[in-house]
Amino acid sequence: MAPVRDPNTQSNYDQWRTKHTTANFKVDFAAKCLRGSVIIELQSQTDKASKEIVLDSSFVDVSSIKLNSAPSQWEVRERTGPSGSPVHVAVPEGAGKGEVVKLEIDLATTDKCTALQWLTPAQTSNKKAPFMFSQCQAIHARSIFPCQDTPDVKSTYSFIIRSPQVVIASGVPVPDATEDAGEEKVYKFEQKVPIPAYLFALASGDIASAPIGRCSCVATGPNELEASQWELQDDMDKFLDAAEKIVFPYRWGEYNVLVLPPSFPYGGMENPIFTFATPTIISGDRQNIDVIAHELAHSWSGNLVTNCSWEHFWLNEGWTVYLERRILASIHKNDAYFDFSAIIGWKHLEEAVEEYGKDHEYTKLCISHKGIDPDDAFSSVPYEKGFHFIYSLDRLVGRENFDKFIPHYFGKWANKSLDSYEFKATFLDFFSAPEYASLKDKLAEIDWEGRFYNPGLPPKPEFNTSLVDVCFELANKWKQKDFSPSSSDTSSWTGNQVLVFLNVVQNFEEPLTVEQSRNMGKVYGLIDTKNVELKSAYYQIAMKAKDTSSYPGVAELLGNVGRMKFVRTLFRTLTKVDRDLALKTFEKNRDFYHPICRMLVEKDLGLGEVKSA
Repeated sequence: MAPVRDPNTQSNYDQWRTKHTTANFKVDFAAKCLRGSVIIELQSQTDKASKEIVLDSSFVDVSSIKLNSAPSQWEVRERTGPSGSPVHVAVPEGAGKGEVVKLEIDLATTDKCTALQWLTPAQTSNKKAPFMFSQCQAIHARSIFPCQDTPDVKSTYSFIIRSPQVVIASGVPVPDATEDAGEEKVYKFEQKVPIPAYLFALASGDIASAPIGRCSCVATGPNELEASQWELQDDMDKFLDAAEKIVFPYRWGEYNVLVLPPSFPYGGMENPIFTFATPTIISGDRQNIDVIAHELAHSWSGNLVTNCSWEHFWLNEGWTVYLERRILASIHKNDAYFDFSAIIGWKHLEEAVEEYGKDHEYTKLCISHKGIDPDDAFSSVPYEKGFHFIYSLDRLVGRENFDKFIPHYFGKWANKSLDSYEFKATFLDFFSAPEYASLKDKLAEIDWEGRFYNPGLPPKPEFNTSLVDVCFELANKWKQKDFSPSSSDTSSWTGNQVLVFLNVVQNFEEPLTVEQSRNMGKVYGLIDTKNVELKSAYYQIAMKAKDTSSYPGVAELLGNVGRMKFVRTLFRTLTKVDRDLALKTFEKNRDFYHPICRMLVEKDLGLGEVKSA
């Protein structure tokens, strides 16, 4: 057994490994907590008798721990920064290699739990019922229950959840297992594919569902169901067919989407069986569903094959962005869509590098996470810089050869976790076969260490710009102060083409005038659009133009959207042009934002303790 290689866990998973976890919880909306128990089955990994189990925890109220059904000696130790408070459980008799023990932990979550958000009925769309959802990535599962909270350990799961509202979990619903228990129901799910703790997921609320594909449904609030079904039903099976053709058949049984309330902090979270998605993808124009292609791709990259620690997060996200772009090119039957998405991604990468500084630790592909909270290093870097590394390997060996490597890689590491050097070894071993002898010199030129550890931007490839040239042409016209726009300028474009155009204008050395900014918003319908991607990008232009009439709209949007991609970017710009409004807007919406989002915005605004890299 290899030594612990994840700096963000205090568990001794080199000595014990979780094999199965049973979560038996009651959703208590009145107290805003989960209460109940978890049964964790751990297998000894050492020849010598292992006499102690150490689990991760963070602000969990543990009341008792039984070892093999008998009372045990246990202790919650002092908190160590973001890593939390380790739980030590004595195993007096020890356990030989391969032996399995059971821990039964009675617990309740607390108001300091960072993984759960509790919404009042007033915070939901129909105002009828409370809502709860989890977000465990990166190291927040430990705030729900003591566990080995590391992506290097995978476990199967059973869920037994009691709630007065509908429950969804990251498992397959057990047929006919929903039982009445007075005013509550008991919902049961099984996850038979081993998953890391960060993919543990629960949601409960007034939720309805409808089919969107042959093995897919969408679940959301009853008021949003029809619109959500319409948005997704045309493309779900196309995405799945394309992904299976690129890698191999889907292994999780069902693929469903839960569209969450607006405070969900991410575009999507790839929880198995049920992707948790932002409502910003439901824009009424099917222009923002690329997020689903991304989350579906995670079913192979991240969920099936997983980075062993957050220092190697690019293995999850870089691969997923690559597969997402291959899926989009496939369903559009046009490779230009691959480059089109990559051009948008490059802009995001440039912005992240500029925000951090080109020599910053967080602009490296492999980031040291010792002593830091992984959320602090979260950005588009592992996504886009990781994508560019994978894409560079694709171009190096040729698409036909790389397409043979893809299923080999995901098959070899299925249900396992790996680091960047194991990926390197897998790649080089595959292409050392005799049929690839002609690639030997090319392979020798790969600067693996540079790719892993050089900060800043990677080498920029030549993109196919056929879908963006018209965007650039229109943007150039806006450099002329007397340009007179027309709605026909963009009426035939996709939403992403409009986004590229807006991104180019954002980068103008000389910002638009106030009059130009207002004209753009009015003529192109950007002020009234329901597409948050476009509205957010437009507001960046308006704020840089110092168009004060746009500031109330920015503040209003920040009160309706909790997705960090928009919230953090808008707050950063708003605080530069009207810090007083930024601070007032944050205070007004503090309780609306998810705990992770709230913490990071506080740091962006200089309100929280800023940790050094």
